[in-house]
Amino acid sequence: MSASSEAAKVVTRFAPSPTGFLHIGGARTALFNWLYARHFGGTFKLRIEDTDKVRSTKAAIDAILDGMRWLGLDWDGDVVFQSERATRHADVVAALLESGNAYRCYATAEELAEMREAQRAAKQPIRYDGRWRDRDPSEAPAGAPFSIRLRAQTEGATTIDDRVQGPVTVNNAELDDMVLLRSDGTPTYMLAVVVDDHDMGVTHVIRGDDHLNNAFRQLGIIRAMGWPEPIYAHVPLIHGADGAKLSKRHGALGVDAYRDDMGMLPEAVCNYLLRLGWGHGDDEVISREQAVDWFDITAVGRSPSRFDLKKLENLNGHYLREADDARLATLVATRIPGADVARLTLAMPSLKTRARTLDEIADGAGFLFATRPLALDEKASALLDAAARALLVSTRDALAAAPDWSAAVLEDQVRRVAEDSGIGLGKVAQPLRAALTGRTTSPGIFDVLVLLGRDESLARIADAIANEAE
Repeated sequence: MSASSEAAKVVTRFAPSPTGFLHIGGARTALFNWLYARHFGGTFKLRIEDTDKVRSTKAAIDAILDGMRWLGLDWDGDVVFQSERATRHADVVAALLESGNAYRCYATAEELAEMREAQRAAKQPIRYDGRWRDRDPSEAPAGAPFSIRLRAQTEGATTIDDRVQGPVTVNNAELDDMVLLRSDGTPTYMLAVVVDDHDMGVTHVIRGDDHLNNAFRQLGIIRAMGWPEPIYAHVPLIHGADGAKLSKRHGALGVDAYRDDMGMLPEAVCNYLLRLGWGHGDDEVISREQAVDWFDITAVGRSPSRFDLKKLENLNGHYLREADDARLATLVATRIPGADVARLTLAMPSLKTRARTLDEIADGAGFLFATRPLALDEKASALLDAAARALLVSTRDALAAAPDWSAAVLEDQVRRVAEDSGIGLGKVAQPLRAALTGRTTSPGIFDVLVLLGRDESLARIADAIANEAE
């Protein structure tokens, strides 16, 4: 299919079930659908599959929508809620009954359980045996409940030319007559998905390869209705760095956890998810504009990708260094009680240099808003021995005499203390850092002095001297 003909037709969708937050694997599926539609100038739609009323929650729906917005995955048109379409689903089943492509099944739950047990005992595949496929409904007891099943094809085979997996063939005899409407009149997932995709005009179904078997069963409904068949692309699932199925210990969390608990930027998360299974040469850092320009689902590999949190953190560090300082300051301020955005903005060039997450920036910025006297960590306290306190006295006097409070002038003053004492600059800087921040690590010590200002810096040094002298 040419790019021009594809562009005229592409409609993709993301259809999560709101039984939990937006999972990181689901986020990648949404991203691939969004990119494919945007690459071809098509349409990307969002459907909430909330037919499971027991497990679906408003909180989960809100979290999914919030996660999509945070990732910048805007959808076209209104959100479609599957639960609002039950009447349409039932109408399609009525049409299938009318055409003879569906039938009423009066088998009871007990009968079906006995059927499955017998199949297990005989080591046969567990599937419906078609016991009501060709029977007259009049044979059922009056008023007996019934489900409605698809009359599936039993001869030949079905082949799907999957855009990721390649051609996949299944013998039709392996597909049983699946339930379309339950005995209580509610539609099954298989039916609802097919009807909704058709009515939404979906041309490309891009989803996890755990749905590949479903595609063959869903095609039975599509062909029975005479509807256009979508193009399928079943993407391998994400595994952990150890090759095992992705779990919470690997990072299988909601995207809100990456934002709120781990301090990731959305552009970093999207960039990392993009590279899980898809690539463009050796490019690791890929902008949103480049991703839209380059993405094609056929370039997704067939093997499961491995999620590595350390690689995501390193990539996030790159995006932190590239990010606008005021934006980062606003994000970090929410992580520090009493933080001042203006001061954080000024400090950000120093704070973000080695950080990999917003939390690391917040941790490094805590000294800016600490109250006196500072609480010293164990290493800082151990560092401030008698010799260090003597150096602090000389350093305080030199800094107090500085003609102005600029980094260059302050560095010159501290260097003089080191030279006069016959030691290296680091021997002076370390106790000074401990006095100013309560820690042995911080941004550059002269940046720290400037950010704290003359009065606060001198007061903290005096506190350290007095505290240690007691």
